Amino acid sequence: MTKWGMVIDLDKCTMCGTCIASCHIENNVQVVGPKEAKKGRVMLWMDTITFSEGEHSDGNGKIKMIPRPCMNCESPFCVYVCPVRATQKNEAEGGIIGQIYPRCIGCRYCTIACPYTVKSFNWYPPKWEEEFKKGLNPDVSLRPKGVVEKCTFCIHRLQKAKDKARAEGRKRIRDGDYVPACAQSCPTGAISFGNLEDKDSQVYKLHSSSRAYRLMENLGTDPTVYYLTEGE
Repeated sequence: MTKWGMVIDLDKCTMCGTCIASCHIENNVQVVGPKEAKKGRVMLWMDTITFSEGEHSDGNGKIKMIPRPCMNCESPFCVYVCPVRATQKNEAEGGIIGQIYPRCIGCRYCTIACPYTVKSFNWYPPKWEEEFKKGLNPDVSLRPKGVVEKCTFCIHRLQKAKDKARAEGRKRIRDGDYVPACAQSCPTGAISFGNLEDKDSQVYKLHSSSRAYRLMENLGTDPTVYYLTEGE
């Protein structure tokens, strides 16, 4: 079996923002203006979570930030609430939670149900300046007005990895053949990606570490994105 997952090592992460930028470029994520940003309409597939650690009243508090892609849950609330099955868990593709944009009716039930707030809604048709149009990725569709979108672990890259394996006469893709843009671009190697069911893969070994934890796993979502704690 295949279960795609991600491990983010917070000891290596410098919060440089490369993962966010590469995700934007790879997946044709729309850039909104400052007025829309103030309304909370920023489009981000890879984002950051900011939180405080410790008590600030005694001067010992510290602000921390961690990268936040889609948690690609094993028990995805977003899938359960979608009335038209526009959000689906693709078991045939290793459990990746995908979006079927032509089916989405814009009800945003999935947006509300997701405890990680990873989904964005398209309030307007996408607009691109001429110079930016040249850099759009032809492998990723442009989302229309009125639909929800999110991180998909760059699933289009999975198809390319499968095509390459088939051309080389291999039945399976190897560890490292399929890597999302965020993991590929990370300058410190903080983001690892692979098959969590493959005991020989790097991501399996990392997610089995005593340093590994998951965000809000007490909710029962069973995320496939793991974090490695700092300073241990």
